[in-house]
Amino acid sequence: MTIKRILTQRLFDGKSYQDNKVLIIEGGTIIGFDDEVSNFSEQVSGLVVPGFIDLQVNGGGGVLFNATPTLAGIKTIMAAHAKFGTTAMLPTLITDTIEVMAQAADAIASAIASKTPGIMGIHFEGPHLSVAKKGAHSEDFIRDISEEEWRVLERQDIGKVLVTLAPETVASKDIQRMVAAGIFVSIGHSNASYAQAQLAVAAGATGFTHLFNAMSAIQGREPGVTGCALINDNTACGLIVDGHHVDYASCQLALKTKPVGKIFLVTDAMPPVGTDDQTFAFFDRHVHLAQGKLTSSTGELAGSVLDMATAVKNAHTHLKLPLDEAIRMASDYPANYINEEQRGQLIIGKQADFIVLDNDLNVQSTWIAGQCCYNAKSCFKHDA
Repeated sequence: MTIKRILTQRLFDGKSYQDNKVLIIEGGTIIGFDDEVSNFSEQVSGLVVPGFIDLQVNGGGGVLFNATPTLAGIKTIMAAHAKFGTTAMLPTLITDTIEVMAQAADAIASAIASKTPGIMGIHFEGPHLSVAKKGAHSEDFIRDISEEEWRVLERQDIGKVLVTLAPETVASKDIQRMVAAGIFVSIGHSNASYAQAQLAVAAGATGFTHLFNAMSAIQGREPGVTGCALINDNTACGLIVDGHHVDYASCQLALKTKPVGKIFLVTDAMPPVGTDDQTFAFFDRHVHLAQGKLTSSTGELAGSVLDMATAVKNAHTHLKLPLDEAIRMASDYPANYINEEQRGQLIIGKQADFIVLDNDLNVQSTWIAGQCCYNAKSCFKHDA
């Protein structure tokens, strides 16, 4: 098996920075580092950091996963986000029919069976949500859980499974059943009381979907889902840092409240990411892009055009986080949330998923399992 030796100018492994290190890769896995800089097969210029992991991706490259629940659709979405540093994702299916859920699961199974780079599993955002906090989700498809859903959720061939649900619509015993099946349960699109949310956490829910958005807010006499998210140190929260979904001050408040490592970046990305599209069809509506904000024709926020590289920049610039912490929020912390042991850091034994950033934090190249899948201009061959 061919061994790659990639000379890096500066490398952040997830914990510390190193200069002039040769990254040694075999079979897509990091097997070592070397200080001998004259012996390398490829070279990258810039800052090498762990690849970004996005657990909430509805679309990209002009494709909405719900509308194109196929292997080809998944590949298009992944390619669009790879340009912005995403090396692994959970394609996310918004509330839809059981038929579309099954088609999406089939597509994910095909992606995993064919080892499609970057696809770890699937995020089902719904359909067991609160109508009162549905956001842009279609009320027509919100429903109680049935055996049909269980047959999809409990499949063993679809990788990591993350389910967003409203605990006031799903019994604790069903949350326990999901957790027992290895599903990661996240509370979201919920108007639950604090007590209802706490019962879900006790039943095994470990996350909160797009913190602050589409969940009952903190009030003096009713902490709501948001209060439950912030007070439970053992739970993690996805956060959309685009300046539209959550005020930057609220993001900073969450970071001050939660333990380090329990807030991770997500995009909630929609089809326009990686394109010049200004509008797209969304079920029986249309969504329009204006000033960086996506709004449904019925008035709600409808996902984002955020990419992970911009989310990291925003966390660093607007949330005043050190760059290394902003990077961890896009790599190590989401990996930890779904127990993804092969990704998140650049250390021996992990998959060689990394990106190269320039001084302005723009992505110059993206590498998955040691293969350059997106190249602006910084990766080139060296005949040593």
